[in-house]
Amino acid sequence: MSARKPNGFVAFIGVILRGINVVRIVILNVIFFGLLAIIIAAANRSAPLVRSHTVLVLKPQGELVEQYSIDPVQRVTAKLAGQAVQQVQVRDLVGAIKRAAHDGHIQSIVLMPGELRAGGFAALREVAAALDRFRATGKKVTVWAPQLDQSQYYLAAHADTVLVDPQGGVMVTGLASYRLYYKDLLDKLGVTVHLFRVGQFKSAAEPYVLDQASDQAKQADRFWMGGLWDQWMADVGKARHIDPATLRTAIDAMPEQIKAHGGDLAKLDLADHLVDGLATRAQLIARLRSQGALADDDGHGVRSIDMEHYLASVSPPRPRHASAGNVAIVVAEGEITGGSQPPGHIGGDSTAALIRRAREDSHVKALVLRVDSPGGEVYAAEQIRREVALTRQAGKPVIVSMGDVAASGGYWISMNANRIYAEPNTITGSIGIFGMLYNVPDTLAKLGVHSDGIGVGPLAGAFDVTRPLDPKVATMMQSMIDKGYRDFVGGVAKARHMSYAQVNTVAQGRVWTGRQALERGLVDKLGGLRAAVADAAKTAGLDQHFGVRYVEPRMSGFQRFMQGIGQSSMAHIMLSAGIRLPSWTAELARRAPELGLFGHAQAGKPNVYAYCFCSPQD
Repeated sequence: MSARKPNGFVAFIGVILRGINVVRIVILNVIFFGLLAIIIAAANRSAPLVRSHTVLVLKPQGELVEQYSIDPVQRVTAKLAGQAVQQVQVRDLVGAIKRAAHDGHIQSIVLMPGELRAGGFAALREVAAALDRFRATGKKVTVWAPQLDQSQYYLAAHADTVLVDPQGGVMVTGLASYRLYYKDLLDKLGVTVHLFRVGQFKSAAEPYVLDQASDQAKQADRFWMGGLWDQWMADVGKARHIDPATLRTAIDAMPEQIKAHGGDLAKLDLADHLVDGLATRAQLIARLRSQGALADDDGHGVRSIDMEHYLASVSPPRPRHASAGNVAIVVAEGEITGGSQPPGHIGGDSTAALIRRAREDSHVKALVLRVDSPGGEVYAAEQIRREVALTRQAGKPVIVSMGDVAASGGYWISMNANRIYAEPNTITGSIGIFGMLYNVPDTLAKLGVHSDGIGVGPLAGAFDVTRPLDPKVATMMQSMIDKGYRDFVGGVAKARHMSYAQVNTVAQGRVWTGRQALERGLVDKLGGLRAAVADAAKTAGLDQHFGVRYVEPRMSGFQRFMQGIGQSSMAHIMLSAGIRLPSWTAELARRAPELGLFGHAQAGKPNVYAYCFCSPQD
């Protein structure tokens, strides 16, 4: 049978459809190759040149961190969505200031810290020291913000000129530590919490067994927070050339003085010499121009460059292996938990592996462990401490540099270093441990549910949350906690060349500032990361040409690719062209917090913790 020929109308429709398909393919190819051309151009485009008389604008947004906990993919998607990353690394901020100090093209720095969130004062002190070194070259630093909180102002005080908007001001509130207490609620729910601890000041788990802070906790908190507040007064007073006693009087009288100034906080700040002037953003630009800053290309602002593009424009870092050897830096930031954890967190396996990698690298001659941690699981901390000890045994010195917090488990991983550096306003100590178990038989009984059965063996069902706690288990747990405390204090005594009694006197879970810890023999010197690195190089016998590099988890190929895009000009080009990802793409991680549950310990397994809830609130 012969095939039927299509009639003329059907053939015409076929031609039209084929034409549409051809046009579709052409359009898709044009779009694809156009985007490919943009990507290739962005990847091959050289970094922007810094012209003479350029102002470096530092506008850190989000948390000030030692290490990103947001991975490269999320950072790039945030940029391409036109959103701030919400984290800024201390090393990047300090590095930009350091390079600008000796860059003849950079005329001055304008710092806008109004969107910076600082977790503590030690990291801010690192940045402040970099600003002081920049100013020592004769270049000026100007700070401007609509308003400043006391953490932001701590940094701003190190500028030549501090300006705030006439409608803003500096809000200094002091330090506080208020927590929620759950015992009454847990009693009503029939939940019984069993706390095992050593150290009369070890108050981390008190909210589960008390309805208010213990007298010992209040006593200890008042002491270390008072020390931090005194240090804030001393540092800000020195930077602003104000007697600390005068500054304290002005701050204490602020509520009454605001009323006396008609509610105008900015004018009060001006009268108290906390700021040097009041200015809108437009007035800031006019002021910079009057001081010699050149107009930008469109004539509306000043010739400037932001931190990200500046770091991309300056000369590349030193080669991976310096001729004199390297000082490696391993960052230990966040809570200490078991297993492998991503950057910005401390894992017993993963952080120990980084130290081991540095030790086994023949080019690394010394290690600096940068610690910013309130502690966590004891076993995970012990894994890391052992690697520190092995590194010293291998002949490579280890220097600890404490950041904002290095307490409890954070001190545990630090104690075996050759030397420990802390800032005066570091929070450290809290040498003590605790364990916690809970059971809910009364809760189930209220619902008409009861647990019964038999067990074979002396501890069978001992950790079943539906059963009352066996007194023998309580005795066992307390014995284990006592032993853990003896290990902690004994380990510190051996590492610090002190007697057990000497350490026990300053332990007991008590928290100290860095300066208070120095007076009690828990740290060796006051100073920041820069001082620790210099000490590490000197101890290792390196000359002045030594290199410094961070040892961090290896990224996947895709992560490296995305980081390369983020460090190139691609994001800037796309955003300038109006091409951006939907804003919701940058929110994916925040909208799926349940993914973090996969990293938690198994339910029903008792853990022993060296943890400190000791971050003050502004």
